[in-house]
Amino acid sequence: MLMPLAFALIFSFLTSATVVQDFNHVERCKDSLYMGTPPRGIIETRLKKICQRYADKPRYVTLYDPQKRIPVYSAYTFKKTEGDRRVDYPWMYEPQLAETDGNGNMLPFPTGYLHMKFEDSQAVLDDYSDVVLYERGHLNPDQHQSTPHDRAATYTLTNVVPEIREFNIGPWREYEERIRVRLNNFCRGTAYIVTGVTTRGNMIRRNNQDRVAIPEDVWSAYCCTDYDHNSPHDVRIRFPSHAVLAKNAKEGSSVHEMTVQELENFLKNHMDVDQSLQIFYDNCISPSPLPLYLQHTI
Repeated sequence: MLMPLAFALIFSFLTSATVVQDFNHVERCKDSLYMGTPPRGIIETRLKKICQRYADKPRYVTLYDPQKRIPVYSAYTFKKTEGDRRVDYPWMYEPQLAETDGNGNMLPFPTGYLHMKFEDSQAVLDDYSDVVLYERGHLNPDQHQSTPHDRAATYTLTNVVPEIREFNIGPWREYEERIRVRLNNFCRGTAYIVTGVTTRGNMIRRNNQDRVAIPEDVWSAYCCTDYDHNSPHDVRIRFPSHAVLAKNAKEGSSVHEMTVQELENFLKNHMDVDQSLQIFYDNCISPSPLPLYLQHTI
């Protein structure tokens, strides 16, 4: 049996560290997930769960691959916004991927030396500095957030992947704007979004080393159970949940809309997942309470 002091120390660690064993161990971190439940069925042997924390507050969650140095997905709640895009926030990194001290907040990259232990666990600015074809593509985009702090928190390299420039500023940006307008106008409650990638082994190299995995596909899905039932039919059929899939390519990268179940079927053949893959708890069908047998497993 744990002594009270020992338990308090363990609890303090679980509630302050950014890289966690379970997303619901961090104050309000599970609020970024529909029914507080992360996507299930993803094989997580080497993956890190990050509660993306900025200015002492959890903002969203990311499942991160420290070997490929990109996120598998970021999950966040959509905030109604005018869609303007800010570009003056500093890029940040996640100290907790390399060490467990500190207050758990993401930090701006220093202007000088960054210890090698951080480069071993995540991407750094140098990985993107001399790459012409690719841009840093947000999985949780700043234009889906409203407050300055929530927007600033999206500018961490643990939330971005290398996206072909023409794809990033073309079809994918158009999709992000289309979803922003749709959720602004027709989602009455909270909209939960999960955006992720698939990879096939291609890497950005630096100093003759494989550094950052290049996504083959980019996918996204949203869940909003409280929506406008009087919306136009072509909108209403895209609630309570819907998904998209696109190739991370210079050409032929149109964004295809589909059901979440169709996306899950695709991902079962293109990601390291098992047949139980489910992006949203109970398929985002209803806000029913979690059954007791699941309450201790998420």
